[in-house]
Amino acid sequence: MGRVVLVTGISRDIGRRFARAAAGDPSIERVIGVDVVPPRGDIGDVSFVRADIRNPVIAKVLAKEDVDTVVHMSVIATPGSAGGRGTMKELNVIGSMQLLAACQKSTTVDRLVVKSTTTVYGSSPRDPAMFTEDMGPKRLPSSGYAKDVYEIEGYVRGFARRRPDVDVTMIRAANVIGPHVSSPLTNYFRLPVVPRVLGFDPRLQFLHEDDLLRVLRHAAVTGIPGTFNVAGDGLLTLSQAVRRLGKPSIAMPRFAVGRLGATMRQARLSDFSPEQLGFLTYGRGVDTTRMRTQLGFEPAYSTAEAFADFCREMTSAPLEGVGRA
Repeated sequence: MGRVVLVTGISRDIGRRFARAAAGDPSIERVIGVDVVPPRGDIGDVSFVRADIRNPVIAKVLAKEDVDTVVHMSVIATPGSAGGRGTMKELNVIGSMQLLAACQKSTTVDRLVVKSTTTVYGSSPRDPAMFTEDMGPKRLPSSGYAKDVYEIEGYVRGFARRRPDVDVTMIRAANVIGPHVSSPLTNYFRLPVVPRVLGFDPRLQFLHEDDLLRVLRHAAVTGIPGTFNVAGDGLLTLSQAVRRLGKPSIAMPRFAVGRLGATMRQARLSDFSPEQLGFLTYGRGVDTTRMRTQLGFEPAYSTAEAFADFCREMTSAPLEGVGRA
């Protein structure tokens, strides 16, 4: 008998694609996808259950389906996709708390995989050259996606202490990129003229969308507990990325880029957040030693290769809601 895996956030493309990939793994017996709305694409052999993880009814789904592995992927990165910041906060934090409460009461769940993000480290001029998993942000996030993820990780660590019998794996993924990804960062690179912060050339790390699916499936199957930075080898500077795009760019004072981002956000052209402005000013690098030595995972794409794959498909129409990372 294989694993019975429940996947949250299946209505978004990245969740649907992961669920389909997991259903094809011979060590997984069944995959149940959960969300408040049905997925728009083909889910193959995945069973869909309409349920809201903010509601305690999710505990009944775990019990009825005899779920032993939960993969939590429904954390939303942009308020526009959620219907506003208040709804985004409720979906992310309250939803995660209810899911963890259901897992804590479950007698069958013995494995939990949480898709997190390196955004939790933030971006500041006091950052180390490379963040390890034991480090925290130099400045605690005060709002937005980064604050949500920081709080969620705290709740996950509390759950791990209360249920030491459950193998808890936290995947801190670098910015996800690829031909099918639509996110604040890929939308930034899709601008006809790329704005840059004058006097700064931040270091960037990427994770290819296929490697994200692979590492989540690896974590679900192996059950290796711990927190792991996951990113492709190497780094790119923003100036190198723009040159590889073959697009013009314009260097502007930081306040001007911030105002431009606020205008784009109000016009619903892009979810250009203050945390993204920090990232495009100071960048971020993470150490992935633990990913290799403990998790036993090796990305197929380096940072440069993942970005090159994205560049090749720049003219393709993006799929809404993919790869919010």
